[in-house]
Amino acid sequence: MSPESPSKPSFRKFSAPVEQRSPGAIRRAGLLIFFVALAVRLAAIAYFGSSTLRFGDARAYLAVAQSLARAGHYPRQTDYFSFRAPGYPIFLLAATLGHPERIAMAKAANALLGALSAVLLAALAARIFRRRSVAVAAGLAAALDPGLVLLTTDIQSEPLFVLLILSAAFLLLAASDRPSSNLAVLSGVFLAFAALTRPFALILAPLLAAPFGARRYPLRARAHLAASAFLGFLLGLAPWTIRNAFVYRELVPVNDFAGINLYIGNSDLMDRFYRVRTRAEYDAWIRDLDRLTRDRFAELQASGEMSPARRTGAFVRMTIAERRAHPERTLPLLLHKTWDWLKPYPSSLFWPPRVVWTTGLLYGALMLLAVIGGIASPRRGVLLLTLAYLALTMAAHIAFLVVWRYRLACWNPVLILYGVFGASLLLTQGSAGRGAVPSETTSRS
Repeated sequence: MSPESPSKPSFRKFSAPVEQRSPGAIRRAGLLIFFVALAVRLAAIAYFGSSTLRFGDARAYLAVAQSLARAGHYPRQTDYFSFRAPGYPIFLLAATLGHPERIAMAKAANALLGALSAVLLAALAARIFRRRSVAVAAGLAAALDPGLVLLTTDIQSEPLFVLLILSAAFLLLAASDRPSSNLAVLSGVFLAFAALTRPFALILAPLLAAPFGARRYPLRARAHLAASAFLGFLLGLAPWTIRNAFVYRELVPVNDFAGINLYIGNSDLMDRFYRVRTRAEYDAWIRDLDRLTRDRFAELQASGEMSPARRTGAFVRMTIAERRAHPERTLPLLLHKTWDWLKPYPSSLFWPPRVVWTTGLLYGALMLLAVIGGIASPRRGVLLLTLAYLALTMAAHIAFLVVWRYRLACWNPVLILYGVFGASLLLTQGSAGRGAVPSETTSRS
């Protein structure tokens, strides 16, 4: 993901020699990671129910895929009067061979996505840290990570997004290391596909300029790599944006959920959400949220503000007006949303205390290890780009709507990547410390 040369480590104390790897060993390690990840996810799917739907948006995704199968084209509206991003419904249609009602097959496809993501994370670790043991450990950690496993157990878009964003990162890093304009183009295409799955990924497009940091290449070559990445992004996004222009007669890059999410995420109702303490209060809040959104859409329909761009603009104006009416609540709301994103544990409204505490300890330790791994990372350019990615994804969600599963999809792969490296450094130091005592004793004797 970085243009920086892997041959210039900046943290000498923990630097380790590059491990020699045979192609056969690499393939065996990749297969091990893949099958472990796949088995764990299929087991989790069986435990939660291969044909049951628990996720709130699952039926909406299935309905869009079924409409696409019947009509042969994407519906103009999918929720109330808005329409969802096309990436995951189209994937559902392809994964179920045109039969989205095959829920077990769709969940198995999610498990496959998760297994491929674990292998890809291992490949990223190998390219960044140049240590086979760290790469294998990172892949196995991703294979077993409870948050990433949980995301594959229902009909939801996060597994597809994780695979696409990791693919974009790996290809951009590989393109900068070779260099290769073809890989740069593919990186941009995969980032566009990620945006067509989770539209907030549009904000990550500036990161495609990362090849400019590859100072070992002439400026012209760096500019060519960056331009190739942006070209791929435009090629991947353009067909859908052009489709929207023909259908709605407006510029709509992906979909029109940004306006309603901005309004919900910054409304007085969201301020009330952070004071909810019981499941009964949460259920009442959900009913109020449904009523609020329906009322707002009814108002827009009555006023004629029904095109995607005009509807989005109307929700932006509603958001600004509501915040101006209660400016004293704005900063506390942003602080609540920030902590909601950063906290290492899920909400006790939906999970029993033992799960909340166990998850908090696990992910709290992982975050600490990731900080250690980041400080010692041998590729500073990769680290800077990663920090930019973390900042952008966090800012995008805090500005709109914070949901903990979004944090799992965006941040867990990065925390695993650097956390495993940080753990390996601590283990190496511990082993070195234990090994020093016998040698000193022997020399004295």
